[in-house]
Amino acid sequence: MSANSRLTIAAHALTWIGLYQRRGHEVATSEQIATSVNTNPVVIRRLLGEMRKAGLAESRRGAGAGWMLARDLAAITLLDVYQAIGAGPVFALHRATPDPECVVGRGLGPAMTAVYDDVEAALCRELAKTTLEDVLRDVLKAA
Repeated sequence: MSANSRLTIAAHALTWIGLYQRRGHEVATSEQIATSVNTNPVVIRRLLGEMRKAGLAESRRGAGAGWMLARDLAAITLLDVYQAIGAGPVFALHRATPDPECVVGRGLGPAMTAVYDDVEAALCRELAKTTLEDVLRDVLKAA
């Protein structure tokens, strides 16, 4: 199984826009952002569409079209981005119902659900501690 990179790509795009705006540009195009991410501009437009619905990004159409932040980087947490992409649960239970006659099959779901709920809560707590301003600071420090 491969890991989902949507959170990373969305954080990359928003952080890039924030830096681009700080450097005096009003809007960024999907093509510019996609070059930094090394992906297709369609991927960026779809993700930024989700960010727009969540109130994290705005878009402008027509002449001077592009993307801008709806809030300052310091006001956007990784939890905000995570929730905006609708990542869903970190782990899932069986796709098919296990054998209800088996003690493990019958009891594993409730046991694992409790653990998974705790993992999800811990993940959200950690993501809430980091803003995109923190991410940009760390990126610039490493540059």
